[in-house]
Amino acid sequence: MCGIAGYVDYNGVIAGADEYEEMLDTLRRRGPDDEGSVFYPCAAMLHARLSVVDPENGRQPMLYRERGRDLCLVYNGELYNTEEIRQSLLSKGYTFIGHSDTEVLLKAYAEWGDGCVDRFNGIFAFAVWDNVEGRLFIARDRIGVKPFFYSVTKDGAFVFGSEIKTLLKHPSVSPVITAESVGEIILLGPGRTPGSGVFKDIAELAPGCCGYFTRNGLKVRRYWRLTDGEHTDDFEKTTHEVERLVVDSIERQLVSDVPVCTFLSGGLDSSIISAVAARHMAKKGEVLHTYSVHYKDNEKYFQKSKFQPNSDDEYIDIISSYIGSVHHKIVIDTAALVDALFEATDARDLPGMADVDSSLLLFCREIKKEATVVLSGECADEIFAGYPWYTDETVRKVAGFPWSQNTSYRASFLKDDIAAELNASDFVSERYEKTVRESSILPGLPPEEKRQREMINLNFDWFMQTLLDRKDRMSMYSGLEVRVPFCDYRIAEYMYRVLWKYKYYKGREKGLLRHAVAGLLPEDIRWRKKSPYPKTHNPNYLAAVSELLRDVIASPSSPLLSIVKKSALEGLFTSDVSVPWYGQLMTVPQTIAYFVQVDYWMRKYGVIIE
Repeated sequence: MCGIAGYVDYNGVIAGADEYEEMLDTLRRRGPDDEGSVFYPCAAMLHARLSVVDPENGRQPMLYRERGRDLCLVYNGELYNTEEIRQSLLSKGYTFIGHSDTEVLLKAYAEWGDGCVDRFNGIFAFAVWDNVEGRLFIARDRIGVKPFFYSVTKDGAFVFGSEIKTLLKHPSVSPVITAESVGEIILLGPGRTPGSGVFKDIAELAPGCCGYFTRNGLKVRRYWRLTDGEHTDDFEKTTHEVERLVVDSIERQLVSDVPVCTFLSGGLDSSIISAVAARHMAKKGEVLHTYSVHYKDNEKYFQKSKFQPNSDDEYIDIISSYIGSVHHKIVIDTAALVDALFEATDARDLPGMADVDSSLLLFCREIKKEATVVLSGECADEIFAGYPWYTDETVRKVAGFPWSQNTSYRASFLKDDIAAELNASDFVSERYEKTVRESSILPGLPPEEKRQREMINLNFDWFMQTLLDRKDRMSMYSGLEVRVPFCDYRIAEYMYRVLWKYKYYKGREKGLLRHAVAGLLPEDIRWRKKSPYPKTHNPNYLAAVSELLRDVIASPSSPLLSIVKKSALEGLFTSDVSVPWYGQLMTVPQTIAYFVQVDYWMRKYGVIIE
C-alpha cells in the first residue's frame, strides 16, 4: 500500500512549487520505503511507497511511453488477479519489466482505458495522467477499501490525495466547515455521508466510481454497485460456492514478497482467515504468525453483556493451537490508549471511534515492528449478516440507521443556532431514505427479503465505510498494509442475492458461513457467538477521558463549545442512562472521548466555521 497525491491546473504553473513537498510529507507514514514525483506543465503526480511486491520494478510514479501513449500512474492498493490480467496483456503484445501489479495496472489502462476497472479484483485508488490527451483518470475499488479524496478549487483546478491532510497542504484548499459539516460530525459521526469529506469543498470519490478530469471539469461515473437478481442455487450448492469464494479470496491475498501474518481474535471471521492462511503456508514449509490485542488488567473488569458474552483469550488459544500458528498477544495500557486518541485523530483527519480507533493504531504499530502485511476479518458481518440489526426483527423494522438510533440525543448537544439551521431529524432521515431508495431490489420480493437488502446497502454505504476508514488510517499510520479478504466483490455480489433463510441457517448470525467452513475450524470456534472488537473495560479509562473533557469545557478558547452546548457535555459525567453513540462499541466512555477528539481536531486542523 502507498500514499498518492496530485494536482492538475490547466492555467497554472506546476513544476517546482514548495507545496508539493509538503503534500508528499503527509504521505510518508503510508509509504515509508520510497517516494517520487513527476511534473508536467499542468500536472503534478506524487507518490510515497510501501514496498510489498517487486520492490525494484514497482517504483512510482510509473511511466509508460509506448504505442503513442504518454502515461503517468500513481497507485495505492493491490490487485489480486494480477496474473490473469498480465496473461491477457501478453497475448496483446505487451511486455513487462518486472512482476509488480503496478506495471500490470498501468498497461491495463493503456489497453482498455476506463474499462480496465471492470477487470480488476483488488483494493485500489489510483490516478493516471495522460499527457497526450491532457486529462486525468481517477478510480477507486468497488467496495471502498482504499481512500481517494479530492477538491475542485475555485479556480477550476483539481487536487487529490489519499488523505484529507494531504489536500489541506495545498494552498488552494482550506480547513473550512459549514453547518452541514457540523451535522456530519455530531449527527452522523464517526460515520460520513457517502462522498463527503466533511470539510467544505473536499469530497471523497465514492466506492465503485471512476472518472476523468479535463479542461471541461470533472465527470464521474459509477462502474459497479450491488445489483439484485434471482438466486437459483439450492442450499448445498450455495454452501459450496461460499466456501470456494472465501478460500479463493484469502489465498489470493496471501501473495506478497514480504511475510504475511493475520489478526486473530478467536472469533469466526479472523479464525477462518488464519486457518486458510496457515494451511496455505504449511504447504510451503512456512508457519503463520498471528496477533491479538488485549488490555492491561481487562480480566479484572470484564463483564458479560448481550453483545459480548465472553472474552477472547480462551478462544484465541484454542484456534492458535489448532492451526499451529505462532501467536503474539499485544497488551495495551490504559494511559497509552488515552494518549493515542490524539494520534488516531491525526491518522483519520477526523474525530473517529475513540479508543476503538486508538487501540487499533497502537496494535498496528506493534505489529509493524515485525511484519508489513496482515490479513483481517473486516466486513464479514456486513456481507454475511452478523450484526444484531440483521437478526433482531424489532431493530430491523425501525426506520433509520440501526447503529445510531439516537438522533434526538445527538441533536441535544448542538448549539441552538446550528440546530435550527440543520433540522437534525430531516438531516439524518434524508440520508437514510436516499440509501434505501437507491437500493437494487427485485420487484415482488417478500417484505423480509426486501428489508434485508436495504439493510445490506445501509451497511455497505455507511457502517462498513466507517470501519474501512478506521482500518486503512490506523494501519497505514505505521506503514502496515491490512488486507480484507471478505471484501472481495465476488463474495459481496453472490451473497447479496442469497435468501435470508440460507444466511440465517440454524437461526444463527452468519449461519451460512459457519456451515460452509465445516471441517476448517474446531466446533467451539465455528459456533461461537459473535463477539465485537475487544475494548477496554478498565474504569480508569472513563476517569481519564472524563478529566480530558473537563479540561476542554473549562477552557475559554475551546472550539468545541462553538458548536455544542457546555451543559450537554457536563451531563455526560452524571448521566445514569447509557445511550450508545455509534453501535455497541461506543457507549458513554467512548462518547466522552469522541468529544475530546472533536475539540482536538478543531484545534489541530485550524478549523474555520463558515
